[in-house]
Amino acid sequence: MRTDGNDAHDASAPDTGGLRLLPFRGLRYVPERVSSLAAVTSPPYDVVVRPDGVLHLETADPYNIVRLILPHTVDPAARHRKAADTLRRWRDEGVLAADRTPALYVYEQRRGEVLQRGLIGALRLDGPVLPHEDVVPEIVADRAALMRETAANFEPLLLSYRGEGTVTGATAVIERALTRPPLLTTTTEDGFAHRLWAVSDPDEVATAAADLAGREALIADGHHRWATYQRLDTERRGCADAEGWDSGLVLLVDSARYPLQVRAIHRVLPLLPPGDALAALEGVCRVREVHGPPAAALEALAGTPGNAFLLSSGPGSFHLVDRPDPGLLARTVRTDRPEAWRRLDATVLHSVLLDEVWRVPDRPSDISYLHSADDAVEQAHQRGGTAVLLRPEREETARELAGQGVTMPRKSTSFGPKPATGLVLRDLADGTG
Repeated sequence: MRTDGNDAHDASAPDTGGLRLLPFRGLRYVPERVSSLAAVTSPPYDVVVRPDGVLHLETADPYNIVRLILPHTVDPAARHRKAADTLRRWRDEGVLAADRTPALYVYEQRRGEVLQRGLIGALRLDGPVLPHEDVVPEIVADRAALMRETAANFEPLLLSYRGEGTVTGATAVIERALTRPPLLTTTTEDGFAHRLWAVSDPDEVATAAADLAGREALIADGHHRWATYQRLDTERRGCADAEGWDSGLVLLVDSARYPLQVRAIHRVLPLLPPGDALAALEGVCRVREVHGPPAAALEALAGTPGNAFLLSSGPGSFHLVDRPDPGLLARTVRTDRPEAWRRLDATVLHSVLLDEVWRVPDRPSDISYLHSADDAVEQAHQRGGTAVLLRPEREETARELAGQGVTMPRKSTSFGPKPATGLVLRDLADGTG
């Protein structure tokens, strides 16, 4: 059986009393050297649907950030070295340039009624940061190899903390920055408008630091990158080149003032034919066919009490799965976890269906994770496999479990909006303030 929860002592870094967000010299695209800022940005590496998504981004602009976060070569062993060479070449060519003064960066994302603002900085790794999901060791190893070669943080993690929701402390620093002209503005193809400001005034930096010193953060997005930061810090500790590795690039958001959006992450089982999946559920769960467009099927899923999932083999083919056998639940779900963890849809999916009923191995070739339900359904259709669509969990549930030192099954939920990759990078050689 998988170990989808960590022991309490593994769930957070040592508590030094609060968060320490350090200014750094942001590495940014020089607008005159690229077709547009929007054309060189990318979603986070784990949201890009490969390989079509990589190709789409590479053709958007020859300097798109995807060439750094998801490099590819004929020889797979050379991928990360290629990213390091590309980074160095872009800096030499003046495509990327570091800001002269270390700063924290106010970052705003807006689309319609969705508004998110926070501070980007280099967060010390020894503060109270709570993961709420398990990680895949192979992915951490890959991200570590990339960061080790490039000595850079390309993508800020999304972290949330619970402030008072008032315009004080770090929030006041953010609000005052909004009165000044931004460093950059752009609108990406997903419809989000992005703005960025630098905060380098020592008094403003000190105000933010004093506020954050009493906070703890929840990892909303970026568990694998956080685990990577920690691994590389451990490797470098005591070495002559250890400077900078004890912090990592993050976006900190006060979710009391700017509530995060929460969405599900879906599974695609490419080697499990849908007929086999449904047949194996006989006598295990209730299975009902759902007619109508995908939106109607997802609405039916959302309105189903208890544990429930939506299986699909392609557009127009949906089966609602619920009411798992209580005896099977009792036999397969771990009992050394809180009741809230035992009731999670992702817990039941992995412990009961994937492990016990379908016997799907826990490896990338057998399970893919997609943030878009439409993409999951289409991929299942193309590969002759089965898509399993899930519902999102609440931020409060993730925070409650993380506070107890318990992680949710990996990819249990997706917080957002996620910061666009490519607007501000961190090259460790440029130092921090």
